[in-house]
Amino acid sequence: MDLWSRLSECCINFYPVRKRSFGPKNILAVVHEASALGSDGESLEVSPCTSDQMSTSSCYPSSANGIEEPRYIPNVKMRQKPTRKWSEQDIQKRLSLPADIKLPQNVVDKLNRTPTLENPLTRKSRRASLNEIGFGKLETYKKIFDLGEGTYATVYLGKSLLTGKSVALKEIRLEHEEGAPCTAIREVSLLRSLKHVNVVTLHDIVYTDRMLTLVFEFIEHDLRDYMEELENMISMSNVKLFLIQLLRGLAYCHKKRVLHRDLKPQNLLINRQGELKLADFGLARAQSVPTKTYSNEVVTLWYRPPDVLLGSTDYSTHIDMWGVGCIFYEMLVHKPMFPGSTTDEQLNLIFQTLGTPTKERHQTLCEFPLFKASKLKNYKPKSIIRLAPRIDLQSADLLEKLLQYDGRQRITAADAMRHRFFNCFPEAIFSLPDTETVLSLSGVHYEHEAVASKTLQ
Repeated sequence: MDLWSRLSECCINFYPVRKRSFGPKNILAVVHEASALGSDGESLEVSPCTSDQMSTSSCYPSSANGIEEPRYIPNVKMRQKPTRKWSEQDIQKRLSLPADIKLPQNVVDKLNRTPTLENPLTRKSRRASLNEIGFGKLETYKKIFDLGEGTYATVYLGKSLLTGKSVALKEIRLEHEEGAPCTAIREVSLLRSLKHVNVVTLHDIVYTDRMLTLVFEFIEHDLRDYMEELENMISMSNVKLFLIQLLRGLAYCHKKRVLHRDLKPQNLLINRQGELKLADFGLARAQSVPTKTYSNEVVTLWYRPPDVLLGSTDYSTHIDMWGVGCIFYEMLVHKPMFPGSTTDEQLNLIFQTLGTPTKERHQTLCEFPLFKASKLKNYKPKSIIRLAPRIDLQSADLLEKLLQYDGRQRITAADAMRHRFFNCFPEAIFSLPDTETVLSLSGVHYEHEAVASKTLQ
């Protein structure tokens, strides 16, 4: 038998055996490598295994523990799997880190020495790795100046020494007896579960005895500042761009059964690329199933729906949609729709525009004790399209669907995205991954606008 016939017979009998499982998944692969032939073409010695010998029992004898192991075969080489050298990009992906993180060399070296790098990380080992990189440490972030102060927290512009990029540092003061405020705990727990391009990113959490610091991506402006600093009104193309991003982020939250409960222009952040992000989830909460009753002391007064103003604590995702309508109007007209200073004044302003509720059309609202006790005038509803010159038929229709007295009748965020007001956007917007911006689509762009100050430039 010539050389090639012998090799062919060996291979034909060998490959069926390889298809069977012979123990652990990491068993070394067996490959044939022919040595150089002699001048006569027959000088190569091949494995003495014949077709009868090429069986599981002969070529793969069982070891002491019962696991079959490959037997040494002359002139058949075993190719060892090369040891992989892990790059920074590999480690960043493994630890779910941003691509711009500068990993300390000692961390890269240590992870490369770890034999189990390919195995899934345990929560403990991931936390240890992140801590070595610098996460969870106050010295990783440098404060530059403060951006604002609230009841429980102060927000600073900071710099991450890991990325060299700006971050927002939200320092929450801890009371020794009470610990972290419930709003901070709520914000952290919700933001850790929300991963969307239109929801602000929580990069890190630093805990000390006196302070809880939340490290957010830094975004230059909120919608309130943006509108105030423009020379003119927001262009209609940007109104549509901002509104559909607001709805997209909100639809994601509502799908995750998270209610924001504090929508207002100050909590909508806009970066230099025109991306809008939902922020400040301090009043947000996860909606339980079945629906519980919640506090009615939520949502800034101007953006609070009438059912909540009248004392309703039984609400769902529709609580946020009223605020979307008020913000939409404000972007179109550049002034708040219902700027009341008290609950009674707020209700009065709403009823002056949309009409006083009647038992025939709004029985649920009329049954609230606060409604019965209030001495409200009888107002007829005004035509929304006549409220301002910029409001056309499409925007008026969307506003009307958002500003329904009965929360159950308000349009959802997902349905609002498909309203004809947004027909200028491609259908591909509905199949975008959660982490991909609408600005990545062909034909969708942010229109840079003239500003009265240089801060937006």
